[in-house]
Amino acid sequence: MTHVDQPLGDVLKRGDQWGLRYERLLRHPPDRVWRALTESDDLRHWMPCDIVGERREGADLDLVFWPDHVERYAIEEPVTHGKILTWDPPRVFEWTWDTDVLRWELEPVDGDTKLTLTTWLGKDVDVAKGAAAGYHVCLGQLIELLDEGSTGPLVDADVQRWEHEYAEAVARVG
Repeated sequence: MTHVDQPLGDVLKRGDQWGLRYERLLRHPPDRVWRALTESDDLRHWMPCDIVGERREGADLDLVFWPDHVERYAIEEPVTHGKILTWDPPRVFEWTWDTDVLRWELEPVDGDTKLTLTTWLGKDVDVAKGAAAGYHVCLGQLIELLDEGSTGPLVDADVQRWEHEYAEAVARVG
């Protein structure tokens, strides 16, 4: 899988808040990457939930977990909520997922796109470890989707190796 080749994201700490930052150079123009970040047909390949709601700054969102995730992880609340904080196609998409904030920034680089994902996760160190591994795998799936046109099911992706790697990274920061 593509994510095996990708560097670890940076673990961030601001006061007692944990965060993550990932940078990826994608071999696709910003418009294509933007669609992969915002359209359901693409999201189903790399994100554990769909993003349902009007695409505009200030819009409320329903974040609906895909059925295979609900089943595999016994998710009791398959719909969470969020809000779009920044909607600036095809440059910045920032939104909340419950209390987390995810900021996706796209920068054109010689026909490619530099993607930067920064997310703030709250105070729980265990959440930071698990989320870091999860986002790493999701970004790998995103790259595979863009490069290959399809991916294996996200629920089958192995996050265990990354959980260990990110647990060590969190320990170094924390």
